[in-house]
Amino acid sequence: MSLLRRLARRLRLTIPTRDDLAGHPLLRRLASRLRDPRLWRNHHETLARGAAIGLFWAFFLPCPQVIVAAVHCVWWRGHIPLAVGLTLITNPLTTGFWLWGAYHVGRLFVDAPPPVLLSDEAPLWNMLVSLGWPALLGMTVFSLVGAPAGYFGVKLGRRVRIAWKRQRRR
Repeated sequence: MSLLRRLARRLRLTIPTRDDLAGHPLLRRLASRLRDPRLWRNHHETLARGAAIGLFWAFFLPCPQVIVAAVHCVWWRGHIPLAVGLTLITNPLTTGFWLWGAYHVGRLFVDAPPPVLLSDEAPLWNMLVSLGWPALLGMTVFSLVGAPAGYFGVKLGRRVRIAWKRQRRR
C-alpha cells in the first residue's frame, strides 16, 4: 500500500464521522444540519467552499480553528472534512514557519523593528511579543488571500481534470 493511501486511510479513521459530530453534546443543536449529506459529499462546489473556509480559519485563528471551520461549513454548505483537514496546515509543528512568514509579510505593510532573537536572556515569550502586529497582519493577509486561492484552486483543478478526461477519451 502506498504512503499516500495509508495516510488517507489513517485520516479517514481519525476524522469523526457526521454521526459522531451530531452526537456530541455541544453540537446537538446543529445535529440535523450536520447529517446533511451535502456537507460530506465530494461535489466540486462544496469542496471549493470547504477549501476556502478551511484556509481562511487556518490562518485567522490560532486555537479553535477546527471547530469554527466546521460550524462555518454547516452555515455555508462547505465540505467539512476538507475544511477541517486544511485547518491543520497551521499545526504546532509548522507554527514557527507560518509566524515567521507572516511577520515578513506584515512588515511590508507596517514599519516594525526586527524581532528579538531567542536566547538565554530573552525567553520565548519576548520573541513572540516582538513579532506582534506584523505577524497578526501577515496572518490576516494569508487568510484573505488563501481563502479565494483555495476556492478557485479547487474550481480550476476540477476544470483541468475534466479537460484531461475529455482529452483521454479522444
